[in-house]
Amino acid sequence: MSTRYTRRTFLKAGAAIGWGIALSPIARAVDTKTAASKRGKRVYIMTDMEGVAGILDSENWCKPEGRYYELGKEFLTAEVNAAIEGFARAGATEFLVADGHGHGGINPKLLDRRAELARNWSPPPYPFSLDNSFGYAAWVGQHAMARTEFAHLAHTGNFGVFETTINGTPVGEFGEVALCATQLGVRVIFGSGDLAFTKEAQALVPGIETVAVKRGTTPGRGDECDRDAYGKRNLAAIHCQPQRARQMIREAAERALRRAKTNASFGLLTLKPPFERATILRRQGTQPKRIGRSSHPSDGIALMNAPMKYETVKE
Repeated sequence: MSTRYTRRTFLKAGAAIGWGIALSPIARAVDTKTAASKRGKRVYIMTDMEGVAGILDSENWCKPEGRYYELGKEFLTAEVNAAIEGFARAGATEFLVADGHGHGGINPKLLDRRAELARNWSPPPYPFSLDNSFGYAAWVGQHAMARTEFAHLAHTGNFGVFETTINGTPVGEFGEVALCATQLGVRVIFGSGDLAFTKEAQALVPGIETVAVKRGTTPGRGDECDRDAYGKRNLAAIHCQPQRARQMIREAAERALRRAKTNASFGLLTLKPPFERATILRRQGTQPKRIGRSSHPSDGIALMNAPMKYETVKE
């Protein structure tokens, strides 16, 4: 190799390095813009079974031993597919479906081919595979939180929870994951389930697009119930026909994403740190009512994963 060639190569390399340094802020800006564009096409969908049209009770529809469990999974998966279709019509291209039902509620064989499926999280579970690569979060098949009047199959985590609050505000499963989404900068734009859930979501995230696919008809909050009695309490409801429910979900999901694209402030919670969480458990057998607490100065996800020590509630 000649000295002249070596020098020319060195000068070219030096110029390239110089241009690289000069252009790095632009490159970073392009990368940021590309990432933002990708986030705008990615939707995270949290799912549950009890808020699906046609799911009539927990015993027969939501448990593996139930006579209609597999049909219930079909109903949920079809509602999720309807939401995916609606989001896709509005420009979304990537979807992560989180199967949030305790026993599992998604039928992978029937799930839209554009979706990925998340399930069986290692501890700590929150935020259930959600991260800041997503632009938007949505809920399908969601039920209302415990103690909600005129709700269908209402509970928070399980029928043994009397109430959960964050900073004094009662929240259900929706609110717990929505808090995680807000911390990650993911906008909460859509939720479908029973009418009581949609009101709960609207109160926590003003302006969220919702679809009520059924409505509970049991009055009262059920505060007198122990765990077993509460699990059998909120069974009465009036349901949309499942195909009609899917049509409404499809239309509302498309509407939600189009709204989000034109309004940058749409879809964020207003809960602010420091965070304090309290969960009260119902009586169960000889076990009295108990309360547990956790707190964190700034991190909502850490709050949700923090262990809770329970003590007896003095009544």
